[in-house]
Amino acid sequence: MAGKKTLNVEIKRINRSSIYHHFFQNRALTKQNLVSDLQLCLPTVTKNIDDLVADGLIKKSGSQGHTGGRRAITYSIIEDAKIALGIDVTGNHVTIVAVNLLGDIIASTRHRMKFEATDSYYQYVANTLDTLIQNSNLNREHILGVGIGLPALVDIDRKSVFFSKIINLSGTTLEDFSKYIPYDIRLFNDANAAAFTETWLNHNMKNAFYLMLSNNIGGSMIINSAVYSGDTQKSGEVGHITLVPNGKRCYCGQYGCVDTYLAATNLSDLTDENLSAFFKGLKSGNKELKKSWDIYLDHLASTVNIVHVLLDCKIILGGYVGEYLDPYLSDLKERAARLNTFSNDADYLKTCSYKKESIAAGAALNFIVSFIESI
Repeated sequence: MAGKKTLNVEIKRINRSSIYHHFFQNRALTKQNLVSDLQLCLPTVTKNIDDLVADGLIKKSGSQGHTGGRRAITYSIIEDAKIALGIDVTGNHVTIVAVNLLGDIIASTRHRMKFEATDSYYQYVANTLDTLIQNSNLNREHILGVGIGLPALVDIDRKSVFFSKIINLSGTTLEDFSKYIPYDIRLFNDANAAAFTETWLNHNMKNAFYLMLSNNIGGSMIINSAVYSGDTQKSGEVGHITLVPNGKRCYCGQYGCVDTYLAATNLSDLTDENLSAFFKGLKSGNKELKKSWDIYLDHLASTVNIVHVLLDCKIILGGYVGEYLDPYLSDLKERAARLNTFSNDADYLKTCSYKKESIAAGAALNFIVSFIESI
Protein backbone atom coordinates (compact mmCIF):
# COMPACT_ATOMS: atom_id res chain seq x y z
CA MET A 1 0.00 0.00 0.00
CA ALA A 2 2.84 2.37 0.96
CA GLY A 3 4.61 1.52 -2.29
CA LYS A 4 1.54 2.41 -4.35
CA LYS A 5 1.18 5.71 -2.50
CA THR A 6 4.84 6.54 -3.17
CA LEU A 7 4.38 5.70 -6.84
CA ASN A 8 1.35 7.99 -7.10
CA VAL A 9 3.28 10.84 -5.51
CA GLU A 10 6.11 10.34 -7.99
CA ILE A 11 3.72 10.28 -10.95
CA LYS A 12 2.14 13.53 -9.76
CA ARG A 13 5.59 15.09 -9.43
CA ILE A 14 6.56 13.99 -12.95
CA ASN A 15 3.33 15.34 -14.43
CA ARG A 16 3.76 18.70 -12.72
CA SER A 17 7.37 18.92 -13.89
CA SER A 18 6.53 17.94 -17.47
CA ILE A 19 3.78 20.54 -17.72
CA TYR A 20 5.86 23.35 -16.25
CA HIS A 21 8.89 22.52 -18.40
CA HIS A 22 6.72 22.40 -21.52
CA PHE A 23 5.95 26.09 -21.09
CA PHE A 24 9.63 26.95 -21.48
CA GLN A 25 9.62 25.35 -24.91
CA ASN A 26 6.32 26.82 -26.10
CA ARG A 27 5.71 29.91 -23.96
CA ALA A 28 1.90 30.03 -24.51
CA LEU A 29 -0.22 26.88 -24.22
CA THR A 30 -3.85 25.88 -23.78
CA LYS A 31 -4.95 22.93 -21.67
CA GLN A 32 -5.74 21.05 -24.86
CA ASN A 33 -2.23 21.72 -26.15
CA LEU A 34 -0.85 20.08 -23.04
CA VAL A 35 -3.25 17.13 -23.30
CA SER A 36 -2.17 16.55 -26.89
CA ASP A 37 1.56 17.25 -26.52
CA LEU A 38 2.15 15.35 -23.27
CA GLN A 39 -0.50 12.64 -23.68
CA LEU A 40 -2.12 13.46 -20.36
CA CYS A 41 -5.78 13.44 -19.48
CA LEU A 42 -7.65 16.74 -19.18
CA PRO A 43 -8.38 16.42 -15.41
CA THR A 44 -4.65 15.93 -14.73
CA VAL A 45 -3.73 18.94 -16.84
CA THR A 46 -6.46 21.08 -15.25
CA LYS A 47 -5.37 20.17 -11.70
CA ASN A 48 -1.73 20.98 -12.42
CA ILE A 49 -2.57 24.21 -14.21
CA ASP A 50 -4.66 25.32 -11.23
CA ASP A 51 -1.83 24.45 -8.83
CA LEU A 52 0.82 26.25 -10.89
CA VAL A 53 -1.39 29.34 -11.11
CA ALA A 54 -1.95 29.23 -7.35
CA ASP A 55 1.81 28.92 -6.80
CA GLY A 56 2.41 32.03 -8.90
CA LEU A 57 4.41 30.22 -11.58
CA ILE A 58 2.07 30.54 -14.58
CA LYS A 59 -0.75 32.89 -15.51
CA LYS A 60 -3.61 33.31 -17.96
CA SER A 61 -2.10 35.15 -20.89
CA GLY A 62 -4.77 35.28 -23.56
CA SER A 63 -6.93 33.04 -25.67
CA GLN A 64 -6.98 31.38 -29.05
CA GLY A 65 -9.55 29.91 -31.37
CA HIS A 66 -12.17 31.04 -33.85
CA THR A 67 -14.37 33.98 -32.99
CA GLY A 68 -17.50 31.93 -33.73
CA GLY A 69 -16.95 29.56 -30.82
CA ARG A 70 -15.62 29.55 -27.30
CA ARG A 71 -11.99 30.58 -27.27
CA ALA A 72 -9.50 28.46 -25.34
CA ILE A 73 -7.58 30.19 -22.56
CA THR A 74 -3.81 30.28 -23.00
CA TYR A 75 -1.36 30.14 -20.13
CA SER A 76 2.28 31.20 -19.94
CA ILE A 77 5.23 31.44 -17.57
CA ILE A 78 5.33 34.29 -15.06
CA GLU A 79 8.78 35.42 -16.09
CA ASP A 80 9.74 37.19 -12.88
CA ALA A 81 8.22 34.64 -10.50
CA LYS A 82 11.86 33.96 -9.67
CA ILE A 83 14.97 35.94 -10.54
CA ALA A 84 18.68 35.42 -10.04
CA LEU A 85 21.57 37.84 -9.81
CA GLY A 86 25.01 37.48 -11.34
CA ILE A 87 28.25 39.32 -10.67
CA ASP A 88 31.32 39.47 -12.91
CA VAL A 89 34.43 40.44 -10.94
CA THR A 90 37.50 41.56 -12.90
CA GLY A 91 40.65 43.40 -11.92
CA ASN A 92 39.12 46.80 -12.61
CA HIS A 93 35.35 46.39 -12.96
CA VAL A 94 32.28 44.94 -11.30
CA THR A 95 29.32 44.01 -13.50
CA ILE A 96 25.98 42.97 -11.99
CA VAL A 97 22.93 41.61 -13.83
CA ALA A 98 19.51 40.28 -12.91
CA VAL A 99 17.95 37.56 -15.06
CA ASN A 100 14.42 36.19 -15.10
CA LEU A 101 13.16 32.65 -15.57
CA LEU A 102 13.48 32.96 -19.35
CA GLY A 103 17.14 33.92 -19.03
CA ASP A 104 16.54 37.51 -20.12
CA ILE A 105 18.70 40.21 -18.55
CA ILE A 106 16.16 42.52 -16.92
CA ALA A 107 18.62 44.84 -15.18
CA SER A 108 22.35 45.47 -15.33
CA THR A 109 25.02 47.83 -14.08
CA ARG A 110 28.77 48.11 -14.59
CA HIS A 111 31.18 50.07 -12.40
CA ARG A 112 34.89 50.71 -12.50
CA MET A 113 36.30 49.38 -9.25
CA LYS A 114 39.76 47.93 -8.71
CA PHE A 115 39.66 44.54 -7.01
CA GLU A 116 41.09 44.32 -3.52
CA ALA A 117 40.69 41.40 -1.14
CA THR A 118 39.38 43.69 1.58
CA ASP A 119 36.18 44.12 3.55
CA SER A 120 35.63 47.52 1.96
CA TYR A 121 35.67 45.97 -1.53
CA TYR A 122 33.20 43.20 -0.63
CA GLN A 123 30.96 45.77 1.03
CA TYR A 124 31.12 47.94 -2.10
CA VAL A 125 30.00 45.00 -4.25
CA ALA A 126 27.12 44.29 -1.86
CA ASN A 127 26.02 47.92 -1.84
CA THR A 128 26.14 48.05 -5.64
CA LEU A 129 24.06 44.89 -5.79
CA ASP A 130 21.52 46.32 -3.37
CA THR A 131 21.29 49.54 -5.38
CA LEU A 132 20.51 47.54 -8.52
CA ILE A 133 17.75 45.66 -6.67
CA GLN A 134 16.21 48.89 -5.41
CA ASN A 135 16.51 50.90 -8.62
CA SER A 136 15.05 48.05 -10.69
CA ASN A 137 12.19 47.41 -8.24
CA LEU A 138 13.11 43.74 -7.95
CA ASN A 139 11.12 41.67 -5.47
CA ARG A 140 13.63 40.45 -2.91
CA GLU A 141 11.44 37.47 -2.05
CA HIS A 142 11.81 36.25 -5.63
CA ILE A 143 15.63 36.24 -5.60
CA LEU A 144 17.01 32.69 -5.87
CA GLY A 145 20.63 33.56 -5.28
CA VAL A 146 23.74 35.35 -6.47
CA GLY A 147 26.32 33.75 -8.76
CA ILE A 148 29.78 35.32 -8.85
CA GLY A 149 32.05 34.80 -11.86
CA LEU A 150 35.76 35.10 -11.07
CA PRO A 151 38.96 34.94 -13.16
CA ALA A 152 40.14 32.03 -11.05
CA LEU A 153 39.81 28.30 -10.52
CA VAL A 154 37.02 27.45 -8.10
CA ASP A 155 36.52 24.38 -5.93
CA ILE A 156 33.80 21.90 -6.90
CA ASP A 157 31.65 23.03 -3.95
CA ARG A 158 31.49 26.58 -5.45
CA LYS A 159 32.65 28.03 -2.14
CA SER A 160 36.32 28.93 -2.53
CA VAL A 161 39.11 29.83 -4.95
CA PHE A 162 42.13 27.53 -5.11
CA PHE A 163 44.16 29.15 -7.93
CA SER A 164 44.35 32.71 -9.16
CA LYS A 165 47.16 34.70 -10.71
CA ILE A 166 45.25 37.24 -12.80
CA ILE A 167 44.13 39.13 -9.72
CA ASN A 168 44.83 38.33 -6.09
CA LEU A 169 41.84 36.06 -5.47
CA SER A 170 43.75 33.17 -3.88
CA GLY A 171 42.12 32.40 -0.56
CA THR A 172 38.91 34.19 -1.51
CA THR A 173 35.85 32.32 -0.27
CA LEU A 174 32.11 32.55 -0.42
CA GLU A 175 32.14 33.92 3.14
CA ASP A 176 34.02 37.04 2.01
CA PHE A 177 31.01 38.05 -0.08
CA SER A 178 28.30 36.59 2.15
CA LYS A 179 29.24 38.91 5.03
CA TYR A 180 27.30 41.60 3.19
CA ILE A 181 25.13 39.75 0.64
CA PRO A 182 22.12 38.09 2.34
CA TYR A 183 21.37 35.54 -0.39
CA ASP A 184 22.53 32.10 -1.43
CA ILE A 185 25.91 32.57 -3.15
CA ARG A 186 27.93 30.37 -5.51
CA LEU A 187 31.34 31.06 -7.04
CA PHE A 188 32.14 30.18 -10.65
CA ASN A 189 35.14 30.24 -12.94
CA ASP A 190 34.47 33.06 -15.42
CA ALA A 191 34.85 30.97 -18.60
CA ASN A 192 32.62 28.21 -17.23
CA ALA A 193 29.97 30.77 -16.34
CA ALA A 194 30.09 32.28 -19.84
CA ALA A 195 29.92 28.83 -21.43
CA PHE A 196 26.82 28.08 -19.38
CA THR A 197 24.98 30.86 -21.19
CA GLU A 198 25.62 29.07 -24.47
CA THR A 199 24.14 25.80 -23.19
CA TRP A 200 21.09 27.78 -22.06
CA LEU A 201 20.51 29.41 -25.44
CA ASN A 202 21.44 26.38 -27.54
CA HIS A 203 19.49 23.51 -26.00
CA ASN A 204 20.39 21.12 -28.82
CA MET A 205 24.11 21.69 -28.47
CA LYS A 206 25.74 18.54 -27.08
CA ASN A 207 29.48 19.04 -27.30
CA ALA A 208 31.43 22.27 -27.78
CA PHE A 209 34.40 24.26 -26.57
CA TYR A 210 33.87 27.85 -25.42
CA LEU A 211 36.89 30.10 -26.02
CA MET A 212 36.71 33.28 -23.95
CA LEU A 213 38.67 36.06 -25.66
CA SER A 214 38.71 38.69 -22.94
CA ASN A 215 41.52 40.51 -21.11
CA ASN A 216 42.54 37.05 -20.08
CA ILE A 217 41.96 33.91 -22.11
CA GLY A 218 39.79 31.17 -20.70
CA GLY A 219 38.09 28.08 -22.00
CA SER A 220 35.33 25.71 -21.05
CA MET A 221 34.47 22.25 -22.32
CA ILE A 222 30.82 21.39 -22.81
CA ILE A 223 30.05 17.65 -22.91
CA ASN A 224 26.51 16.33 -23.25
CA SER A 225 25.17 19.88 -22.81
CA ALA A 226 26.91 20.33 -19.45
CA VAL A 227 30.09 22.16 -18.49
CA TYR A 228 32.92 19.68 -17.83
CA SER A 229 35.38 20.94 -15.21
CA GLY A 230 37.84 18.04 -15.21
CA ASP A 231 39.07 15.80 -12.42
CA THR A 232 40.68 18.70 -10.54
CA GLN A 233 38.56 21.63 -11.82
CA LYS A 234 41.26 22.72 -14.31
CA SER A 235 39.68 21.67 -17.61
CA GLY A 236 39.67 24.07 -20.54
CA GLU A 237 42.60 26.31 -19.52
CA VAL A 238 43.47 26.97 -23.16
CA GLY A 239 45.09 30.28 -22.27
CA HIS A 240 48.11 28.38 -21.01
CA ILE A 241 48.75 26.16 -24.00
CA THR A 242 52.19 27.05 -25.37
CA LEU A 243 51.50 28.73 -28.70
CA VAL A 244 54.96 30.20 -29.38
CA PRO A 245 57.86 28.30 -27.73
CA ASN A 246 60.09 30.71 -25.79
CA GLY A 247 57.70 33.52 -26.76
CA LYS A 248 56.36 36.40 -24.72
CA ARG A 249 56.30 35.98 -20.95
CA CYS A 250 52.86 35.20 -19.53
CA TYR A 251 51.54 36.39 -16.17
CA CYS A 252 51.59 32.72 -15.11
CA GLY A 253 55.40 32.70 -15.33
CA GLN A 254 55.66 30.59 -18.49
CA TYR A 255 56.59 31.81 -21.97
CA GLY A 256 54.61 31.83 -25.21
CA CYS A 257 51.18 31.06 -23.71
CA VAL A 258 48.07 31.61 -25.83
CA ASP A 259 47.00 34.25 -23.30
CA THR A 260 49.90 36.56 -24.17
CA TYR A 261 48.89 36.61 -27.86
CA LEU A 262 45.09 36.52 -27.74
CA ALA A 263 44.23 38.65 -24.69
CA ALA A 264 41.92 41.48 -25.76
CA THR A 265 44.43 43.97 -24.34
CA ASN A 266 46.68 43.21 -27.34
CA LEU A 267 44.08 45.13 -29.33
CA SER A 268 42.62 47.63 -26.87
CA ASP A 269 46.06 48.85 -25.80
CA LEU A 270 46.45 50.24 -29.32
CA THR A 271 43.44 52.53 -28.84
CA ASP A 272 43.80 53.83 -25.27
CA GLU A 273 42.36 50.66 -23.69
CA ASN A 274 39.17 51.02 -25.73
CA LEU A 275 38.34 47.82 -27.60
CA SER A 276 35.36 49.38 -29.35
CA ALA A 277 37.65 52.12 -30.69
CA PHE A 278 40.01 49.46 -32.05
CA PHE A 279 37.27 47.84 -34.11
CA LYS A 280 35.95 51.21 -35.27
CA GLY A 281 39.43 52.07 -36.47
CA LEU A 282 39.80 48.68 -38.10
CA LYS A 283 36.51 49.13 -39.94
CA SER A 284 37.56 52.57 -41.16
CA GLY A 285 40.70 51.12 -42.76
CA ASN A 286 43.46 52.04 -40.30
CA LYS A 287 46.51 50.22 -41.71
CA GLU A 288 48.38 49.84 -38.42
CA LEU A 289 45.35 48.35 -36.71
CA LYS A 290 44.81 46.06 -39.70
CA LYS A 291 48.38 44.79 -39.38
CA SER A 292 47.88 44.00 -35.70
CA TRP A 293 44.52 42.36 -36.44
CA ASP A 294 46.10 40.09 -39.06
CA ILE A 295 48.65 38.90 -36.52
CA TYR A 296 45.89 38.36 -33.96
CA LEU A 297 43.78 36.34 -36.41
CA ASP A 298 46.75 34.12 -37.30
CA HIS A 299 47.34 33.35 -33.64
CA LEU A 300 43.63 32.75 -33.12
CA ALA A 301 43.50 30.41 -36.13
CA SER A 302 46.43 28.40 -34.72
CA THR A 303 44.76 28.17 -31.32
CA VAL A 304 41.36 27.01 -32.57
CA ASN A 305 43.05 24.48 -34.85
CA ILE A 306 44.88 22.98 -31.87
CA VAL A 307 41.66 22.77 -29.86
CA HIS A 308 39.72 21.28 -32.77
CA VAL A 309 42.35 18.63 -33.51
CA LEU A 310 42.17 17.56 -29.87
CA LEU A 311 38.41 17.73 -29.30
CA ASP A 312 36.72 17.53 -32.73
CA CYS A 313 33.73 19.67 -31.76
CA LYS A 314 32.19 23.09 -32.31
CA ILE A 315 34.23 26.00 -30.98
CA ILE A 316 32.32 29.04 -29.71
CA LEU A 317 34.21 32.33 -29.75
CA GLY A 318 33.14 34.61 -26.92
CA GLY A 319 34.46 37.19 -24.49
CA TYR A 320 35.20 40.83 -25.25
CA VAL A 321 36.64 40.10 -28.70
CA GLY A 322 33.90 37.58 -29.49
CA GLU A 323 31.36 40.39 -29.39
CA TYR A 324 33.01 41.95 -32.47
CA LEU A 325 33.97 38.83 -34.45
CA ASP A 326 30.94 38.30 -36.70
CA PRO A 327 32.20 40.44 -39.62
CA TYR A 328 35.59 38.69 -39.51
CA LEU A 329 34.46 35.09 -39.02
CA SER A 330 34.85 34.13 -42.70
CA ASP A 331 38.42 35.42 -42.72
CA LEU A 332 39.20 33.50 -39.54
CA LYS A 333 37.68 30.33 -40.98
CA GLU A 334 39.87 30.59 -44.08
CA ARG A 335 43.00 30.94 -41.95
CA ALA A 336 41.98 28.05 -39.70
CA ALA A 337 41.05 25.86 -42.68
CA ARG A 338 44.56 26.20 -44.09
CA LEU A 339 45.85 24.60 -40.89
CA ASN A 340 43.25 21.83 -40.84
CA THR A 341 44.75 18.43 -41.69
CA PHE A 342 41.42 16.64 -42.01
CA SER A 343 39.13 19.09 -43.79
CA ASN A 344 39.12 22.02 -46.21
CA ASP A 345 36.89 24.18 -44.04
CA ALA A 346 36.53 25.41 -40.49
CA ASP A 347 32.76 25.34 -40.13
CA TYR A 348 33.22 24.17 -36.57
CA LEU A 349 33.72 27.85 -35.62
CA LYS A 350 30.82 30.02 -34.46
CA THR A 351 30.50 33.24 -32.50
CA CYS A 352 28.82 33.42 -29.12
CA SER A 353 25.06 33.88 -28.76
CA TYR A 354 25.39 36.01 -25.61
CA LYS A 355 27.30 39.07 -26.81
CA LYS A 356 27.37 41.03 -23.55
CA GLU A 357 27.62 40.26 -19.83
CA SER A 358 27.86 36.52 -20.47
CA ILE A 359 29.89 35.82 -17.32
CA ALA A 360 27.48 37.54 -14.94
CA ALA A 361 24.47 36.10 -16.79
CA GLY A 362 25.90 32.58 -16.74
CA ALA A 363 26.61 32.77 -13.02
CA ALA A 364 22.99 33.82 -12.44
CA LEU A 365 21.52 31.24 -14.82
CA ASN A 366 22.85 28.40 -12.71
CA PHE A 367 20.26 29.32 -10.08
CA ILE A 368 17.50 29.58 -12.68
CA VAL A 369 18.27 26.11 -14.04
CA SER A 370 18.39 24.62 -10.53
CA PHE A 371 14.98 26.10 -9.76
CA ILE A 372 13.35 24.91 -12.99
CA GLU A 373 14.77 21.41 -12.48
CA SER A 374 13.34 21.37 -8.96
CA ILE A 375 9.77 21.71 -10.25
